[in-house]
Amino acid sequence: QVQLIESGGGLVQAGGSLRLSCAASRRAFSSYTLAWFRQAPGKEREFVAFIHWSGGSTSYADSVKGRVTISRDNAKNTVYLQMNSLKPEDTAVYYCAARRPGVADLRRLVEYSNWGQGIQVTVSS
Repeated sequence: QVQLIESGGGLVQAGGSLRLSCAASRRAFSSYTLAWFRQAPGKEREFVAFIHWSGGSTSYADSVKGRVTISRDNAKNTVYLQMNSLKPEDTAVYYCAARRPGVADLRRLVEYSNWGQGIQVTVSS
C-alpha cells in the first residue's frame, strides 16, 4: 500500500490555473502508475488523467485534454496535475490514485487500490 496526500487545491476564477500535487509515502513510487480522478457534487467520480509507471505514456479525459498536463517527479515521490484555462465545470474534489503495474484499463477507478483523501478545486465564473 502507498499513502497519497494531495495539495494545491483552492478557489480560482474561470480562465485561471492551478497545480495539484500528490505526494506518495512509498519509495517504490517509480513502479506505480498514477492517476487523477475528480468528483463533482451529485456526480460519479470520473477519470481525469493518468501517467504510466514508466513515465512515457499519458492519457487524458476528453473534457480536459489540451488544458491539463499530468507529470511525475520520481525523485520527489510526487505526481502533478497542471490545470490551465479552468472552467466552472472543473469544480470538483480531485483525487490522486496509484496502482502497481499490470494489465488494466487505467481510466477505470476500480483499477486503483490506493487513493488520496481528495482536495477541493472550485472555479468561479
